[in-house]
Amino acid sequence: MSLFIDRLGHGPQPLVLIHGWAMHGGVFAPLVEALAARCTLYVVDLPGHGRSRGSRLPLEPRACAAAIAAATPPAVWLGWSLGGLVALTGALEQADSVQGLAMLCATPKFVRGEDWPYGNDDALVRQLAADLENDYRATLERFLALEAMGSADPRAELRRLREDAFAYGEPDPRVLQEGLRLLERSDLRARLPELTVPNAWLAGRRDRLTHPEAMRWSAARSSGDFHEIAHAGHAPFIGHADALAEALAPLLERVAA
Repeated sequence: MSLFIDRLGHGPQPLVLIHGWAMHGGVFAPLVEALAARCTLYVVDLPGHGRSRGSRLPLEPRACAAAIAAATPPAVWLGWSLGGLVALTGALEQADSVQGLAMLCATPKFVRGEDWPYGNDDALVRQLAADLENDYRATLERFLALEAMGSADPRAELRRLREDAFAYGEPDPRVLQEGLRLLERSDLRARLPELTVPNAWLAGRRDRLTHPEAMRWSAARSSGDFHEIAHAGHAPFIGHADALAEALAPLLERVAA
């Protein structure tokens, strides 16, 4: 089975949406609604997630980017959280397919290091991996709570994320472990100056998983734009879809021109 990619909207600008760890493309529903008149949206379910649960494709950025590029027209790619690693890889290595890049609450390196103060403690990733072996549904619940933390209405956001996460069944536990290893090991910082497409780095001011300063730093290294969405947490498309669509507008206009 190849990747499931839903085509929605009817606008002239193609836009690919790539979700984060443990979720699926359906989580973007509020953003799809906000952009449907402006964009034709290609909403991806990554391997092992949502309607791509049976896909044999590895959860690996190069493989996923190549599969998406083969199944969609040239477009702006938006990657959220872990999906940002796929979108960024696509922008670097699928130049004919990626017209512009939007990194939403996503960074080139997720974990903190001596030369990278803007990441998460790698103990968080290791603990999630260990917990998945014992009770992975409870682990997903805890991770969703981290995603909702910092938003204006965390209870409502958590409720929405929980409903979306399990809308098409539970994600493949094997792929969840692959995703955690990807978050732990990936580091694309050195490749940011190689970006040749217009790019924007969009942060939630209250994000507790991806530090806004990581995206500000990345925008400066890639000659991109940085925008911070007030009152938003790690999932700005929930509760702030219109503000997110407005933040995306300059990139979409630049690509269209």
